[in-house]
Amino acid sequence: MTDVHKALAEIATIRSQVARATEFRGYGPVTLAGTGALAVLAAALQMRLIRQPALHPVEYLELWVGTAALSLTLITVETVSRARRSHATLALPMLQSAGEDFIPAIVAGLLVTVAVARDSARDLWMLPGLWQVIFSLGVFASCRLLPRPMFAVGLWYLASGLVLLAHANCPCTLAPWAMGIPFGVGQIVVAVVLWFGYRAAHEFS
Repeated sequence: MTDVHKALAEIATIRSQVARATEFRGYGPVTLAGTGALAVLAAALQMRLIRQPALHPVEYLELWVGTAALSLTLITVETVSRARRSHATLALPMLQSAGEDFIPAIVAGLLVTVAVARDSARDLWMLPGLWQVIFSLGVFASCRLLPRPMFAVGLWYLASGLVLLAHANCPCTLAPWAMGIPFGVGQIVVAVVLWFGYRAAHEFS
């Protein structure tokens, strides 16, 4: 039995190594573009319903955290489904590898949100920039499993986040476009990169 267990462990290790070296095809371009549209919709709702977000931090957080949660749910459901179709027996290790890359950024974003919102509402202005910088780190960490142009998407989120953080206490950091444009454009570009990346991989496979 010891030899059998050793062989199974070696097989699991090999599968994990293969998963880490294989391009992940679980993310759905259409759904990711849809999350960009959700960001634009959320910005439109903020413009209409929360005209002074600094005075209504709870409503502001509910809108954007809710939008992020809905987007994450949609992406997760489709990713699991696509991974099972695209990677067959490697689906589980591929999903685990993708999760290890991006989940730390999600957790960090949540913890930063809780810390800033609980300790000082006056520091709310920092959150859009911090969210985008943290999201960029998740994109950079995922680049090894995705088409190469995805690195540029990480740069987009990093740059947009730093621009917002550079405008300390400026009301513009909580403006609807401060979230709507970076995530609206960013997620649509992600979808385009994946769409053409998947097509190229299919043509040369």
